[in-house]
Amino acid sequence: MTPATVKADSASIFASNRARGHIGISVTAADGRTRRQQVEESGSYRIRFPNTDGIESEAVIVNTAGGVAGGDDFGVSIAARDNARIAVTTAAAEKIYRAIDAPARVNVSLSVASGAALRWLPQETILFDQSKLHRDITVDLDDTASLLMAEAVVFGRTAMNETVRSGELIDRWRIRRDGRLVFAETLKLDGDISAVLAQPAAGKGAVALATIVVAPGHDSVVESLRNMFDGFTSEAGVSAWNGIAVIRLCSDDAAALRRDLVSVLNVAGGALPRLWTN
Repeated sequence: MTPATVKADSASIFASNRARGHIGISVTAADGRTRRQQVEESGSYRIRFPNTDGIESEAVIVNTAGGVAGGDDFGVSIAARDNARIAVTTAAAEKIYRAIDAPARVNVSLSVASGAALRWLPQETILFDQSKLHRDITVDLDDTASLLMAEAVVFGRTAMNETVRSGELIDRWRIRRDGRLVFAETLKLDGDISAVLAQPAAGKGAVALATIVVAPGHDSVVESLRNMFDGFTSEAGVSAWNGIAVIRLCSDDAAALRRDLVSVLNVAGGALPRLWTN
């Protein structure tokens, strides 16, 4: 067997062992409650509904693969039909492990129809050293829809003396309201991530970052949130434009960032899913 054949066989085995998963759900409003209209699951992704008694349905994403590694591919599609309300979270923080070659890919597609409300509140994404994650988040909002979404990224677990020295994170967000682009952002960190985050203009030693988007979000939202920031451990900022408010948190302590993030979400979006507070 030639070296080229061995390499090809190794690549084939690696590819066949990669985790795949997709979730697709739609919810609709009926009789003052939000009900499941369609649910699809494949691969190692599952979704459960622990609370369906009220106007808002709660959904929990479970990754039975136990984490995400290089070459894995996951997708989530959530559609809230007219006047439906849904909160989506994860069973635990998602861990992104070392990538030998190909990056892990996660694609999230959210659609919120007329009068509907979606709260996208996954728990933290934890990146390990030499991990590679490419994530793409797209959101389509009706002009009368409401959105609260939060994503937090933790670079290594400091309590375990972990440091992310190298890796790659490409995080692409696109939000449209009535087809008009109102928010577009791509974060790219690669190479020596710890050195980049250590720079004063980047993270000033941060190991945890969070972005929260509120729509509709106006100056009143900005003002109420700014009044909270003096009590935060994290560096925090908020601004509003195009009818949305965007909050940033940056901290050298992941636990402190979570506390501050919970405070923001309690003010901006009501009661958190139960798994956040367990």
